[in-house]
Amino acid sequence: MQAAPAPPPFSEPAVAAAPASGRGASLHALLRELYPVPRSLTGDGVRQTLQLLQRRLLPGLVLHEVPSGTPVLDWTVPAEWRLRDAYVATAEGERIIDWHAHNLHVLGYSQPVQSWLTLDELRPHLHALPAQPELIPYRTSYYHANWGFCVSQRQLDALNEPLYEVCIDAELDPTGSLTYGELLLPGEVDDEVLISCHICHPSLANDNLSGLVVAAHLAAALGQQPHRLSYRFLFVPGTIGSITWLSRQTPASLARIRHGLVATLLGGPGAFTYKRTRLGRADIDRVVAQVLRRGGYPHELRDFVPYGYDERQYCSPGFDLPVGCLSRTPHGEFPEYHTSADNCDFVQPDQLAESLQLYEEVLRVLEGNQRYQNRQPYGEPQLGRRGLYGAVKGQGNPRQAEMALLWTLSYSDGQHDLLAIAERSGLPFEVIRRAADQLQAADLLAPLPATA
Repeated sequence: MQAAPAPPPFSEPAVAAAPASGRGASLHALLRELYPVPRSLTGDGVRQTLQLLQRRLLPGLVLHEVPSGTPVLDWTVPAEWRLRDAYVATAEGERIIDWHAHNLHVLGYSQPVQSWLTLDELRPHLHALPAQPELIPYRTSYYHANWGFCVSQRQLDALNEPLYEVCIDAELDPTGSLTYGELLLPGEVDDEVLISCHICHPSLANDNLSGLVVAAHLAAALGQQPHRLSYRFLFVPGTIGSITWLSRQTPASLARIRHGLVATLLGGPGAFTYKRTRLGRADIDRVVAQVLRRGGYPHELRDFVPYGYDERQYCSPGFDLPVGCLSRTPHGEFPEYHTSADNCDFVQPDQLAESLQLYEEVLRVLEGNQRYQNRQPYGEPQLGRRGLYGAVKGQGNPRQAEMALLWTLSYSDGQHDLLAIAERSGLPFEVIRRAADQLQAADLLAPLPATA
């Protein structure tokens, strides 16, 4: 008889004993520290963010620098944008729009400007939200030469000077680089779970930092315990970052990615939303749906659409990686989206903690989900003499654990994984997982390798 198998890795997260409020406080503290950093597609703000993650949580995080001008698939790595100062001032020198007051005040990737302009000349370069007059919008011009400022409608309406000094002290360095972070946590097998988040937005707490801090804490927890699967965490600028990373991979390295999630928008108040992979039938689609349903989380499941975050790059037909997007309220569907209202007060500690908990539950199912072969497939094996089944039968309904043993034996035919058995039986995955461990210890099940 085989020895009893060890409990499934990641079944007891190292941080699970801490109260959710304590975990949320830690997540929110990191978010607040990163909020003022002026991030963009490239530049020192991205490096500063990644270096802070290295110091705080992820000493193994590797920073990659890809030179500007490098061809990456159908794209080219852009020039590195360095912004030193930006303002609009009156003739008396009063800064009425000041980048130092809020990172969102400058159109992302603005060209350098030093000039005196009339109000009529300045207006086409000012972006505001008439329907939200107190808020500053977030706007960028990454791939088209332009410059501008983002202001509240209240600020815009107050402009009445005949002449303004306009300064954007910036450079677009063609000899610079794009920076991204990558962390690999090897497991017992080479099969990988990809967790990706974007790091290019300045001072947006939900649409940027919430996914980043959840992913960073998830990686730190995984690094403190054994795990069967390998995990690859990517901290990349949106779109161009994932495209750059994909362009640097080999078919063999991409084939190791068996499951993936894009982590974003995890700090807002809304229900969870899962966007399925392109084909909608990957294991990660089944696992997330099961965890959301069994966990009682308010949620919505959506089919893939080719618009959104970096899941659309990972799922593009040539790569077709099994990567979904697990968020709360999706982009563009809450009024604070891409405005100065997406701040540290909008994101609450308990919301971050609940998102981290959900991701951990998803990983626990991925870790425990395997296929088995019944070693006694001809008739039902006698479980009672193996100590697996009660001695007295026929009194009431069988207990849940005993039914799990029977379900697991019946469907361990090499074709059904444990998640399929849980789905078919209606029993919790953890109960099916425990039954499989007991049956394997009794030499009644043999684990099978993963299939491509």
